Amino acid sequence: MLSMKVVDIERFGGSDVLKMDELPLPTPKEHEVLVKVHAAGVNPVDYKIRAGHYPAVKEDALPYVLGRDAAGDVIAVGPEVTKFRIGEYVFGMPGIRRGAYAEYVLLKENEAAHVPAELDYISAAAVPLAALTAWQGLFRHGRLRAGQSVLIHGGSGGVGHFAIQFAKARGAQVITTVAAEHTEFARKLGADRIIDYKARRFEDEVENLDMVFDLIGDETQDRSFGCIKRGGVLVSTLNEPSQERAAERGIRACRYTVEESGEDLSEIGRLIDAGLVKPHISRVFSFDQAPEAQDFLEKTHPEGKVVLAVDAMEMETPVTSIP
Repeated sequence: MLSMKVVDIERFGGSDVLKMDELPLPTPKEHEVLVKVHAAGVNPVDYKIRAGHYPAVKEDALPYVLGRDAAGDVIAVGPEVTKFRIGEYVFGMPGIRRGAYAEYVLLKENEAAHVPAELDYISAAAVPLAALTAWQGLFRHGRLRAGQSVLIHGGSGGVGHFAIQFAKARGAQVITTVAAEHTEFARKLGADRIIDYKARRFEDEVENLDMVFDLIGDETQDRSFGCIKRGGVLVSTLNEPSQERAAERGIRACRYTVEESGEDLSEIGRLIDAGLVKPHISRVFSFDQAPEAQDFLEKTHPEGKVVLAVDAMEMETPVTSIP
């Protein structure tokens, strides 16, 4: 039986529980494609799952292969697949039970999209989860439109750096909170106004916003209510906003979880090809450095994305960054 290398966990814990393993090579079913993974993105959800802090993955899911971003080549297709052919270059966010820290991964046809011509494998792997989270938060849940104002908390991270670019591409006025050392990065992304959250209280600086996009949660979320005008919206990827406070202020407030969507990825890809959006790669690690990659992301909070080069040759590939 053919096999593949994966990085998985058999128990929850620190980065030391990550290990290289071998599993049987999967076979695509009706609407699935089998992708030879060249690169996989590393996201905060990965170390939250590893630590046992993600409700959707409990002990009954172990052993568990991590990773929600994949970019690579289609090597086999299910009998009902119509969008993709063998040899095509695709990226996607696999479902929660199909990890991308692997030499091969199954993607459902509706989870994948053709990679934008502008991107190499490493850059493509940086896109799916973070970009989909930003896209769906801003437009599906926040309904952000041209001419509106949005405050993006945490604009220098994986989701935030896409959110700034998407909002600007849509024609919105973009304010973001970042640490002082990330100010120049946020400016290059296109933010109209940048607030050093360690030096200044954002609620003293902005008011009457159409939207707050909360990627921080807790106290930051609580302080955000007063910045939003009546009829506005607070959208969070973290804790559920108070519906009582939202009703008192006449705003809409929600928490959401990103959904797999090849259709949304195709829209994002068009913006990338148009030169309006670029993924920023903070650092690339080799496949066997998955523990170090997770530690780096968790402990340093880098600008943009961290990526695993599953194929060793990709370590030598130039990557896309913000000019």
